[in-house]
Amino acid sequence: MSRLVPLYLGGIVLNGGALAFAVLEGEYLFAGAFLFVLIYLSVRLRMVRAESA
Repeated sequence: MSRLVPLYLGGIVLNGGALAFAVLEGEYLFAGAFLFVLIYLSVRLRMVRAESA
């Protein structure tokens, strides 16, 4: 298991919280940015996991 996996998982969790908060506050531009970063982190996590398998 790569040492990057916990960092990506932590980033996904924190970004998910920020996304939820932004949506609840009605800040849809920020929510879009958080969604973009969340997708990026998820793709990178899948790439790291596939590399180590």
